[in-house]
Amino acid sequence: MTLAGTPVELRAYPAESRTNARFREFDLRRLDVVYLPASLWPLADGESTPAGEFVEDDNRGAVSREPVATIDGRTFYLSVKGIGSSVEPFSSRPLDRVAAAELTDDPELLERLRRPPPDRDPRLITGELWLRGSPYGGQGEEHAATALRISERAALTSIEGFQIAPVVKVCALPTPLADRLRRLYWYRQYPGRIVQELRLVPSNVRVYFHARQTIGAGVRAVFDQFGVASPADAIAFETNFVRTAIPMLTLFARTLAPAPGGDRFTGLDFHDVWLDKDAVIAPDGSIFFVDLEGIDDVTVDRADVREKVEDQIYRSLYEFVFAFEQIEAERARRFGGRGDRRDHFARIVEEALRDDPFVRLRSEAGRLEMTVRNRCGEENLYVAFRLVDR
Repeated sequence: MTLAGTPVELRAYPAESRTNARFREFDLRRLDVVYLPASLWPLADGESTPAGEFVEDDNRGAVSREPVATIDGRTFYLSVKGIGSSVEPFSSRPLDRVAAAELTDDPELLERLRRPPPDRDPRLITGELWLRGSPYGGQGEEHAATALRISERAALTSIEGFQIAPVVKVCALPTPLADRLRRLYWYRQYPGRIVQELRLVPSNVRVYFHARQTIGAGVRAVFDQFGVASPADAIAFETNFVRTAIPMLTLFARTLAPAPGGDRFTGLDFHDVWLDKDAVIAPDGSIFFVDLEGIDDVTVDRADVREKVEDQIYRSLYEFVFAFEQIEAERARRFGGRGDRRDHFARIVEEALRDDPFVRLRSEAGRLEMTVRNRCGEENLYVAFRLVDR
């Protein structure tokens, strides 16, 4: 499948990199590069090579049009996080070299900003400190290191059933280029190393935000793109969505482990990242979390474990059900047979979670209840959660 989207022209420049330990057995030397848009070519030194065809993704990323890898029979595309943003952070103006020239009085930098080629796709990485740990338009090393660390915990693309788009490499912008970009800022200067994340993604379709094609705003086009062409295809799409979304809602329990120094436990939790904008949909309906910089271990007392499990479910429950509603409405529009909403959802959940080692379902007194187990096997920390009232 060739991905649709707004074209982004990139060139590849040699760069220092750090490789995901899970991928070191593969020859990935061709990815020891950073990918720069036309606006940044005059600011870079050295030789570059064409980077292939990419399409815009999210606010500061791009994805290859053609697949680059196959893992467990699934096709993946190359995603680059940190290629520059196209809009200024404090206005709706295009973030081009004309705008950048207003941010510096450095003669050498101004001369480079005036060099050809003209901005065909205005976007820049700047030195403005953004979101605490990244430069505006780019990616910071601290955030990328977290994403890489979480990726290395996975069996390539899965952490106990929680599907991820793994970071394969973290590549640092060459120091001279990074120093020039750091001087382009509005108020606060980003002090750290500027890098890019090179990730593997199954598509560029997000759930609702940060993409031109989403389940929330264009599910018809998504069904067309992914070839959902029959009632069986649609049911399989829904089932795969539920099968892979529930692990996102129960990630803490799935990664629960005793913490040193007392009756405490650690597990993975989400910080400033969300299912609706930070996950992508594969062609079969499976959902993969992409922006791993906001996932990390948290530690809680034993008495707070069950509350943390329940809080994590509620954190993404609305986004999960919202997306399911869009998928189900399109299935019914195309193929009919919607029937009772709650009964249909319950049947899909039962099929999707049939083999999930961390979730057991129970139908009782007209409700469908989900019992969330944990990696430690501590039964007194299991959590019963009411999923459907029939």
